[in-house]
Amino acid sequence: MWLPTLLKAIEGDMRTEGLQISAEEIYSINNGSLKDAVALFNGGCTAEVVSTQGLILTNHHCGRSAIQANSTLEHNYLREGFMAATLADELPNAGLSVTFIVRMEDVSDRINALLTEGMDEKERYAVARREGAVITAEALAGTKFDAVVRPFNHGNSWFLIVSETFRDIRLVAAPPEGIGEFGGNADNWMWPRQTGDFSVFRIYASPENTPAEHAAENKPFLPRRSLAIDMGGVRAGDFAMIYGFPGTTYYYLPSYGVEQVIDVTDPLRIALRGASLNVITAAMNADEATKLQYYSKRGSIANGWKKWQGELQGLKALGTVARKQAEEAEFLRRASGMPEYASVLPTLEKLYAEQKPYAQARELYNEFIYNGAYLPRFASGFSRLIEGRDTLSKAVADAEVKRLRAIASAHFKNYNVTVDHDVFAEQLPIVLQYQKDPLATPELQTVQTRFSGNAQRYADDLFARSVFADSSELFQLLDHYSKKNARKLAQDPAYLLATSANSTYDSKVRPRYNAISDSLDATIRIWSKGTITLFPEKTWWPDANLTLRLSYGKVEGTFPRDGLAYLPFTTLAGVMEKYDPTDPEFNVPQKLIDLYNAEDFGPYATDGEMRTCFLSSLHTTGGNSGSPVFNGKGELIGINFDRTWESTMSDIQFDPAICRNISVDIKYVLFVIDKYLGGKHLVDEMELAGMDEAPHVIDLPLHH
Repeated sequence: MWLPTLLKAIEGDMRTEGLQISAEEIYSINNGSLKDAVALFNGGCTAEVVSTQGLILTNHHCGRSAIQANSTLEHNYLREGFMAATLADELPNAGLSVTFIVRMEDVSDRINALLTEGMDEKERYAVARREGAVITAEALAGTKFDAVVRPFNHGNSWFLIVSETFRDIRLVAAPPEGIGEFGGNADNWMWPRQTGDFSVFRIYASPENTPAEHAAENKPFLPRRSLAIDMGGVRAGDFAMIYGFPGTTYYYLPSYGVEQVIDVTDPLRIALRGASLNVITAAMNADEATKLQYYSKRGSIANGWKKWQGELQGLKALGTVARKQAEEAEFLRRASGMPEYASVLPTLEKLYAEQKPYAQARELYNEFIYNGAYLPRFASGFSRLIEGRDTLSKAVADAEVKRLRAIASAHFKNYNVTVDHDVFAEQLPIVLQYQKDPLATPELQTVQTRFSGNAQRYADDLFARSVFADSSELFQLLDHYSKKNARKLAQDPAYLLATSANSTYDSKVRPRYNAISDSLDATIRIWSKGTITLFPEKTWWPDANLTLRLSYGKVEGTFPRDGLAYLPFTTLAGVMEKYDPTDPEFNVPQKLIDLYNAEDFGPYATDGEMRTCFLSSLHTTGGNSGSPVFNGKGELIGINFDRTWESTMSDIQFDPAICRNISVDIKYVLFVIDKYLGGKHLVDEMELAGMDEAPHVIDLPLHH
């Protein structure tokens, strides 16, 4: 995961592998380059610009929440798909944003000069923040950009990142779920895969082509660069590179940290998410309204649940703990006589042992209170009104009631109390099994004291008595707010549970967990610096931190296990082989079946077949969803959306012989847009390589 500012150092190797453009054409400050067509999408995915009118592509699962928000039972764009026939038909999305990187600059020397060995982590980052504020102020003088200074290599280095964020992003097109979500959870993280995981949005800007809030006078954004699309089709062995915003990796995690993942965090996450997933999936399959309500939540839960299972399997299969231990033994041998590294491994072992119970309590809290049933989390949002019932002025209280009423209205739109109850009841026994004093939630002792250990009875009672599970009763209390009603809310069982869990976490879990984490950060900074220093023969890169990165490799399959071969391509024929009208995850729209039977592929087939997805040996993680995959000419060949099951451990251990990312073929994307959705006008906006030899570069000055 290379920093784009450092590409010139590896340009020779990239050219040997098949790159045909220069590093300057990939990343440039002064001229339009590929980086100007790659954007952070909504703070957690990647998108790419594919027209001079601000048209962008990302994954369907990245745009899913926006598609859901624009859907109703009458116009269910998740189920049916969507295509805006004109600019006027494109749908706005409150809160959606797209961010471009203007430039990155290494400021390590300037910040590290102010950091001394005697500083603790809090002081160290306070100094870095102060100097970072000075650096960003200097960088932003006379501009309307944004800027931040971010740590890399666990705080061994620092980079200034200047960016520009657009907030008028409109939905243009999306395939139906039978294409965009084909295979569902069954195929998630798997190969072969035939999912058309894409959606189409457009960036709008002010009449001056600058960022602006949504407004009628805004115009389609004129980018500094838009991507050409390769219509020749990809072949096995072709050079490939991916550009995007990978979120988090743990390349420098020591063996003790890997053991914690295997023994504590992943098993708990899998158990708790599996419990809620079973409930939500059954409810969605039984009712269309519930499916629309829980579509995005189920996707998010399922993605992590299945990924962590694969990660566990992969770490064990690769013997990652033993590999790390062997590396650590060699580290000690090479570090002999170097006092700065003498205590690093014993310290790491001690800190991870101390952190283990707090890590377990943290995962229980996150998955039960934060990611589990909505009810406790929703109830806790009323704490200011409830706890301030005797101190808030009438004006402040009235304003808070108004705010909470709006929040509650939005909440109940996508709330199904039966589903929420069942999720809570399924997760509770797992929480009771794993929580341990003194880090357990005191309110959950009620399960024993009042309900003789019967978690189901406790859940039934809580949901039956809680005002927060009943919209009419809650609105009645808010509409007639009084101190008496606030006292009633204070004794609500869901509120009591939420405050008990929050208080325990805030007073007993988080402070100690964070203190140990600070010590771990300091020690891993030394460990990573020593690793890079003592193993110069190996290749090192900074862990992912949601900043712009590039990875390169080839379009290629793999042999992940004995007797198993993954071929590099899938086709529309595979969709038809998996088609099952009785299974919601493998149902196929009739129009796609008709196009397949008629072999009506237009110019989008490759070697006579309609390819859907392909594999490549690129290092990806969360945040790379939606990332553009390029050929050696810098032309778009696909949109990254997943990894194979055997690659899910790559956040911790990337094995280039096994790890493969999965991309939807860009020609399949265009086929669906044109032939299925009737969006030929969108394809006409794009530059199709081979049909227009002129380079698609717009050399505009950076607007201020």
